[in-house]
Amino acid sequence: MYLKKSFRKQTGRTYLSIAKKYRDPETNVSSDRNVKSLGYLDELEKKYDDPIAHFTEVARKMTEEENKQKKLTLTINMDETLPQEAEGQRNFGYAAILKIYHQLKLDRFFKNKARHEPFKFNSNAIMILLVVSRLLSPGSKKKAFEERKRYFERFNFSLADIYRALSHYAKIAKEAQRYLHAQITEKYGRDTKTIYYDVTNFYFEIDKADEFRKYGRSKERRHNPIVQMGLAMDADGIPIHYELFPGNKLDKETFRTVVGEVRKNYDTGRIVVVADMGVITGDNIYYLTGGKNRNGYVFSFSVRGGTEAFKKYVLDSAGYVGMDSRPVDEDADFKIKSRRIARDINVTMRSGKSARKTVYEKQVVFWARKYERKARAEREEVVKKAMALVEDPKKYTRAINYGAAKYVRNLKFDRKTGEIIEGKERPSFDHERLAEEEKYDGYYAIVTSELQMSDQEVIDTYRGLWEIEDTFKVAKGTLEARPVYVSREDRVGAHFLTCFISLVIIRLMQKLTEYRYSPEKIVACLNAISCSNEEDNIYLFDYRNEVSDVIGKTLGIDFTKKRLRLAEIKNVLAKSKK
Repeated sequence: MYLKKSFRKQTGRTYLSIAKKYRDPETNVSSDRNVKSLGYLDELEKKYDDPIAHFTEVARKMTEEENKQKKLTLTINMDETLPQEAEGQRNFGYAAILKIYHQLKLDRFFKNKARHEPFKFNSNAIMILLVVSRLLSPGSKKKAFEERKRYFERFNFSLADIYRALSHYAKIAKEAQRYLHAQITEKYGRDTKTIYYDVTNFYFEIDKADEFRKYGRSKERRHNPIVQMGLAMDADGIPIHYELFPGNKLDKETFRTVVGEVRKNYDTGRIVVVADMGVITGDNIYYLTGGKNRNGYVFSFSVRGGTEAFKKYVLDSAGYVGMDSRPVDEDADFKIKSRRIARDINVTMRSGKSARKTVYEKQVVFWARKYERKARAEREEVVKKAMALVEDPKKYTRAINYGAAKYVRNLKFDRKTGEIIEGKERPSFDHERLAEEEKYDGYYAIVTSELQMSDQEVIDTYRGLWEIEDTFKVAKGTLEARPVYVSREDRVGAHFLTCFISLVIIRLMQKLTEYRYSPEKIVACLNAISCSNEEDNIYLFDYRNEVSDVIGKTLGIDFTKKRLRLAEIKNVLAKSKK
């Protein structure tokens, strides 16, 4: 610390203060920070013979005292035992989560939404616990409550309060998503010219389906009731909006609900939606591009499910070029071609009748040898099972020959038992079916309304869809969003809101650290930044690596100290909430 003399031009007087050098961890810029204001020099001269000398000495002693505080002598007794209620390790990495949570001003949102509610619990504090727990120690709401002392927060609420809060969160879920979008746009910027859309589902370990949790096509091939989730994501892989649907809702039937919400309430302007072939219908295409709508699409397109004319175009070697736009030979590992075409689609009109509409689109077709090999390797086990089924049909049932039956002729199953029924003709392997499928191995097609897009742009744009698939993997894996441990529909909705907020935070953390680390690495790092009470209010840390340094530097949190006093820890956490 030092004595700082500031000459004020307006008054022509000199002002004294004690200051210290400070380096901002976020900007790495050094500046002076006032520690104590003293007053004008001419007034201080009336009280002190030499104010400059006096306060220079005061600053020196303050520096000396501060340095003493930094150095302590600890006496270690090797026979000392742990107290009966030793708290174990406490997490400090969650300060990074708090930082982004408060940068998004979610605390303000939840406090405002609770202002006129009759309940007394702190809905913002409960959401903080649920989000932090979802990221660092996913599990049930009961587990989150039981582990609340793992953090340095004062969580003054009961488990019953948490369950009551879920009903409140369900009511404000849509508002929360819109609010988050506005905050992300303002604080970090958001690219919504391209919207990625996909659908997944989450299973429930219950015996019977109900009006919401219904049996449907599980992405994980589990025979459990499920709920469907449609998710829209921006070009940076950050979630925008989600909707939940009953488990028997088809993927293609969720599209207009979610995309419609984004178009109407998220101020995106014109959008180009990128999606998989599961949502392609004439109705969805016309919803984006027909009438007064001028939005666009980039959709994957089924080669095997296409018309005979389209299949002929795909297999015709004419027009294919390599990455360098030069003609290719039979030994090439990659080839691509495209065309602009008018295509008729079937559209359901408001009257309920079907009408044919024409869309003008670009079709990009490409083939890669690595994809061909991958397709054949994946089919190999199915083919082996089909051949084994032909050899001894009695060993198999409908349940255990998943996918293999399509390669077997003359195969019949008992509707009740699923067992194979012996017929007049013995089952035989369908070589023609296999040969027909193999013809299209390695070929992929993408269709788009964006006629001016280059072939490479179309492919690169579509590849972004892998980000949303990765987001679902993070939700199901890292965040363990399923199985879901709550049963009421409103509580299920609230559960997915906490998962959504957690996803947004971890994706923003990736963006802020320039996508250097996966969500799994970030979560593992934040979990490892923990400490133990070493002596009185002194906490000892034992973890630091490149990831913690980068996260800390990015968010302005010092994760490098080996020891911190409890007051210092609380000060860091308080600053994370500003």
